[in-house]
Amino acid sequence: MENQKHLQPFFFILSLAMLGNIPLSLAKEVIQIPVGVILDLNSSVGAIAVSCMTTALLDFYAKHAHYQTKLHLLTRDSADDIVTAASEAWHMIKKENVQAIIGPQRSAEAKFVIELGRKTKVPIISFSATSPSLSPSHSPFFIRTAFDDSAQVKAIAAIIEAYGWLEVVLVYEDTDYGNGLIPYLVDAFQDVGARVPNRRAISLFSSDAKILRELGRLNSTSTRIFLVHMTASLGSKFFILAKKIGMMKEGYAWIVTEGLSTLLDPVSSEAMDSMEGVLGVRPHIPMTKYLEDFMIRWKKPKKMTAGLNLFGLWAYDTVWALAMAVEKVGIENSSSKKQNVSTNLATLGTSAMGKTLVETVLSLKFRSLSGNFQLVKGQLEASAFEIFNVIGNKERIIGYWIDQQKGLSRQLKFDSSEAANTDVKRKLKQAIWPGDTTDRPATKKLRIGVPVKEGFNEFLKVEKNNNISGFSALVFFAAVNKLPFPLPHDFLPWNGTYDNLLWQIKEGTYDAVVGDTTIVANRSSYVDFTLPYSESGVSMVVLTEDNERDNIWIFLKPLGLDLWLTTGAAFIFTGCVIWVLEHRVNTEFRGPPEQQLGMIFWFSFSTLVFAQREKVVNNWTRLVLIIWVFVVLILTQSYAASLASMLTVQKLKPLFTDIGEIQRNEYYVGYQNNSFIKGFLIENLGLKESMLKAYDTIEQYNDALSKGNKNGGVAAIIDEIPYLKLFIAKNCSKYTMVGPTYKTDGFGFAFPKGSPLVSYMSTAILKVTQDKKLMDSIESQYFTNQTFCDDQGAKISSDGRSLHVYSFGGLFIIVGAVSVFSLLMYMYSFLCSHWPTLRAMISSESSFRSKLVELAKHFDKKDLTSHPFTRRTSRVHAMDTPHETATGGLQDANDMQNSSAVENNIDVNENE
Repeated sequence: MENQKHLQPFFFILSLAMLGNIPLSLAKEVIQIPVGVILDLNSSVGAIAVSCMTTALLDFYAKHAHYQTKLHLLTRDSADDIVTAASEAWHMIKKENVQAIIGPQRSAEAKFVIELGRKTKVPIISFSATSPSLSPSHSPFFIRTAFDDSAQVKAIAAIIEAYGWLEVVLVYEDTDYGNGLIPYLVDAFQDVGARVPNRRAISLFSSDAKILRELGRLNSTSTRIFLVHMTASLGSKFFILAKKIGMMKEGYAWIVTEGLSTLLDPVSSEAMDSMEGVLGVRPHIPMTKYLEDFMIRWKKPKKMTAGLNLFGLWAYDTVWALAMAVEKVGIENSSSKKQNVSTNLATLGTSAMGKTLVETVLSLKFRSLSGNFQLVKGQLEASAFEIFNVIGNKERIIGYWIDQQKGLSRQLKFDSSEAANTDVKRKLKQAIWPGDTTDRPATKKLRIGVPVKEGFNEFLKVEKNNNISGFSALVFFAAVNKLPFPLPHDFLPWNGTYDNLLWQIKEGTYDAVVGDTTIVANRSSYVDFTLPYSESGVSMVVLTEDNERDNIWIFLKPLGLDLWLTTGAAFIFTGCVIWVLEHRVNTEFRGPPEQQLGMIFWFSFSTLVFAQREKVVNNWTRLVLIIWVFVVLILTQSYAASLASMLTVQKLKPLFTDIGEIQRNEYYVGYQNNSFIKGFLIENLGLKESMLKAYDTIEQYNDALSKGNKNGGVAAIIDEIPYLKLFIAKNCSKYTMVGPTYKTDGFGFAFPKGSPLVSYMSTAILKVTQDKKLMDSIESQYFTNQTFCDDQGAKISSDGRSLHVYSFGGLFIIVGAVSVFSLLMYMYSFLCSHWPTLRAMISSESSFRSKLVELAKHFDKKDLTSHPFTRRTSRVHAMDTPHETATGGLQDANDMQNSSAVENNIDVNENE
């Protein structure tokens, strides 16, 4: 208590000293630290900043009365002049011994002052020079206690993407502040699929008439989305004139950057009225009790005509940060910089505490008026931005941009469900646009060129009032419906070639071309195409003839020559094998040589119709015959099916199939008028222009092909496959598609080079073409009414339609293997059973030829031991047994006579 009594007079004296009533030295031994302040005192930013810094000094030292250091602010007016700002900085460094400089206010003024600070090691601390071209990382004695302008770029780009704007015109002031942000904006817009077709730099000193001329040029373009990057002094005048020229009405969209968004309070009421419907982006400053109390105190004196702004808050925080850093650096480093009376800049002294002071400021962390004060890489780091909509004289917050990962949100508290949703209504609240409308402005109204053509209207037709119909039109409308934004457009008919139509995009006559436009390489050099929405390729159609069913030798066509020969050989081979197996045991296969030869051919060939009646008795023969009958069944069924197909199905044979024949004989070739096919035939296929004839309709195609090359028509039509399929569908029996298919990329929509619409439309086309139900619905309106032909390729006759031996190779191998195996087993059995006799024949001294004859004769004999002959012998012996009857001997004599007759009959049969 006693100590407090002693301190009360001290605090009273200190308070008086701070108010300037008595010298500070009488109150307390406090070290004065001179700090320069360079601002444009006639501007709203400068005036508010000076007031905020004065308040900051009072607040800081009232709270930190025990500090041994005190900032002494030396304020100078830059008068919005670069030379004046630099001169004042040099004077304060050289003459006033300032240990730091707060300012200058503008980025252009800060450039030279920052260089002075680097040479003299005096910290330059700016809360308003926000141009990205001024980088603290490149200037060790430059500190920015504000956000870099480029920090807002991602938030602006997110708005552009959310509303689906594909083109944005940049309007900015022609200063370092204005120019520094433009490259960042262009890159960010490209990342979200938008482009900058136009930009306008406006001088700070431009007259109203000059600004009106610039606005007139902007209004003459088709883009209606504008981004304005200006300070309040120029921005206020700009929007007043924009409203005057009629550019603040329905259909326009305006976005302002942080430089103007944070200064909406200082602008005049007339400027605010002209900014109705404007969107703005600015850093989000959390409302704390500390800030709320400060704002109440700020309003009480009512000395300022302009309201408090973000730059004023940053100025307040800058003084606090510098005051804290100076106290931390200490008294021992607070001595003046080395004195040098020379006015030569090269001989300026250096500050002893500059480097330490910079390091101390960079390390500070405290709860400031504008939020959390923490410098990252020499400057403040933005945490979130708020998006507002100007309605009357008020601003309505419609959403927030939190960070790159979370993006836009209706609330500051991020909702993960919003990030996954592409609907802008889920990300931002409803905005009121210029003209007091809720209808979202579109990038611009596209001028779309459409080709006018006489034929093939199934693909595209220009109707009355320049409306379009057809397959291509329906695909375009379906794709537009899949876009995440509206796409207003007008269709403008074009009479002429497709190439000239596409060139109009490059010339700027049209913004797009919609139709059955083929994607080819030379066109892609001056326009960009979407992904194709139709099949691709160029082919040839020729007249066909069907003369195959009148061929008298058509019955030979089902089987190829190799199969006929192989089948015949198999018949003969099988007949021989069966004769060998049956000759010794079956009387059906015995008799005179000519009878036996006939049996060989008859028996095997009769199996074709299963007409053989001879019985076989050898089990090996039965095995061979089972396999052989199966092979014959397969062959006959295949032959019957192939022949029936030839006789019942129409076979279209093209008059020719080779483009080379057309080139050699110089036949006439038809193509579709105004298409790229003419150039393709001349440049790629080497046809002469004199050989080419242009047609417009399917009927003209039909007439030309029907007449033929010699009667004033053409030998072939070469066109894109979709057209040819439609043509053939109406003339199924007369024409066919032949020859190679030359690759193209199909039909696509065309846009200017670099247009962001290409990627959006390509994605939409994929969604349409992959939706089978939707595509079937579109195609059914124009194509399913036609009687489409069967596959033409299946109708063209060729040698490949005959059956060949390779297809039945396995069957022939099986029957051959079984026949050979059965034959070998039978011969082995024969040799084993007759080996003594055969060995005697072989051992005889007769010639080799005589031995073979003897062997053949031996084989030719009946095998009386075989089952058929032994069964007959048993029946004869049964008949030789005498029967006891009433007549006795007479009956025995008759039986003997009958028995002798049977034996004689058997002998006759065996000798045959």
